[in-house]
Amino acid sequence: MAVKVLTNALVTINAVDLSTKSNSVTLNYEIDSVEVTAFGGASHKFSGGLQNNSVEIEMLQDFAASLTEATVFPLVGTQTTLILRADSGVVSVTNPTYTLTDCYLAAHTPIAGGVGELMMSSLSFTGGTLVKTTA
Repeated sequence: MAVKVLTNALVTINAVDLSTKSNSVTLNYEIDSVEVTAFGGASHKFSGGLQNNSVEIEMLQDFAASLTEATVFPLVGTQTTLILRADSGVVSVTNPTYTLTDCYLAAHTPIAGGVGELMMSSLSFTGGTLVKTTA
């Protein structure tokens, strides 16, 4: 079985490739469990409900035009689209693209860090519809 070391991920936020400004990404794909247990049942039964997705991204802060701050700041309180891949190379069965549309960004911390530390921005996107493509 092959294993994967994450070294060249693709992180696109609102159609802007911010891969070179990202150093951590976590995509959580979840379907709500909706209880459908009826009277007379001997155990709980569940059915899939709505998608309940989230993405955590650690960004290197950069105030240059078209980079971290310019892209992220106007997205707070809005919905956007993220495109993520484990490797920025060609999309394939072994390198699928995950597109999360209409995900919501509630907050952004433009300035964070201590003396002599790298300025970072932690982003948490929630909701949206996730589609996986392999071609």
